[in-house]
Amino acid sequence: MSPKLDKRSARLRRHKRVRRVIVGTPERPRLSVFKSINHIYAQIIDDENGSTLVSASTLSPEVRDKVSGNNIETAKVVGQEIGRKALEKNITSVVFDRGGYLYHGKLKALADAAREAGLEF
Repeated sequence: MSPKLDKRSARLRRHKRVRRVIVGTPERPRLSVFKSINHIYAQIIDDENGSTLVSASTLSPEVRDKVSGNNIETAKVVGQEIGRKALEKNITSVVFDRGGYLYHGKLKALADAAREAGLEF
């Protein structure tokens, strides 16, 4: 088995373990983050209704024009955008779901930018 498959399956195991505890409600939805090789995605989810309330990624037109590549600066722009959109929908408090990733680098930059934009978690 290749190391890449082991690394991915380990992240998915961590994510399942975290998701047993973290649940998004209408009052406090879940801010979920996913990283791919080329892009970073963030969405605010109400798990009780099974719906995505707000989303932002490097593929969003608002973000795509401001950034290039997949780096910490890009993650900051995505975090600011998700925070701005959430406040427009009157979402001020969320539960942070790191998706099995380490809270470091791009993930930390996205979370800090969302906090600066006005989200509480």
